[in-house]
Amino acid sequence: MHAEHLAGAGHPTYAGCPTHVERPAHGRHSAHVAYLAYLAYPAYLAQVRGPGWSWRGERRVSGVSVTPEAPTLSRRLLTAEIWVVFALSLGASGVSALLQLIASLTAPKPLSRQKALLVGSLAPGRPWIDLAFQLLNIAIAVAPVALVAYLLLRSGESLATLGADRRRPLQDTVRGAVLAAVIGGAGLALYLAAYHSGANLTVVPAQLPAVWWRIPVLLLAAAQNGVLEEILVAGYLLHRLSQLGWRPGHALTVSALLRGSYHLYQGFGGFAGNVVMGLIFGRLYQRWGRAAPLVVAHTLIDGVTFVGYTLLHGHVAWLP
Repeated sequence: MHAEHLAGAGHPTYAGCPTHVERPAHGRHSAHVAYLAYLAYPAYLAQVRGPGWSWRGERRVSGVSVTPEAPTLSRRLLTAEIWVVFALSLGASGVSALLQLIASLTAPKPLSRQKALLVGSLAPGRPWIDLAFQLLNIAIAVAPVALVAYLLLRSGESLATLGADRRRPLQDTVRGAVLAAVIGGAGLALYLAAYHSGANLTVVPAQLPAVWWRIPVLLLAAAQNGVLEEILVAGYLLHRLSQLGWRPGHALTVSALLRGSYHLYQGFGGFAGNVVMGLIFGRLYQRWGRAAPLVVAHTLIDGVTFVGYTLLHGHVAWLP
């Protein structure tokens, strides 16, 4: 589970576009105007280039639409794209989590006596403002998924390429539920062992006020974690590394270590547990070619964790 994603990022510059446009020489001005019109007004392009062009940018030849081939990205552009995506999302969260772990290790209290709060109140005593902040944070956290969807479209692909679609709802749900049951139970046992050994902070999954929106927000936060992490770390990263020619084992290792890195704020147990989870989820993605079952599983795991902790904390002795 992950609830400390960076909120707020600048607008990325796509690697294939220039960051500046030089003033065109005399005689080429009309070509540049047409190019800018193409970027901003596809309908205007149809007028400029004549009736043979559709508003989608397709060329009609003898009444048949011919879509131009998608641009092929070089290794350099693909590598830069990966760095940009994760610098604006979970990679930056990993650096932040490492600094938080260092701060915890150098604090006077031992790790087990410190707390890592995942979903807490953002405006105590002001429930409507709190709700607004909660929803805003969730929306900002999933913004990198929109960036990935855009970049995939630029390369002639889509989220469906990662298996993040609704083509197999029943199969994805069943696989996700089974995976959640296995990973969720093992993860809880690993956390308790790490906590009692002193290698982990006390993880507080949720600490929201008892208001009507508490459970819905917790479920939305769980879905946010599932969508963000599985589409970026399991789907997008492994897909792009495969396009770069990486060996499956090497790509899987990088994906799992990245997943563990942004959980370092929980302690060494949180890191180790999520690396193992990353190895399993990543291998299943490589085998299935679908991120949707992983999104379902992650959402179920976090949903049960958030809601279960809220309902059980203080009522059972084994839950820290």
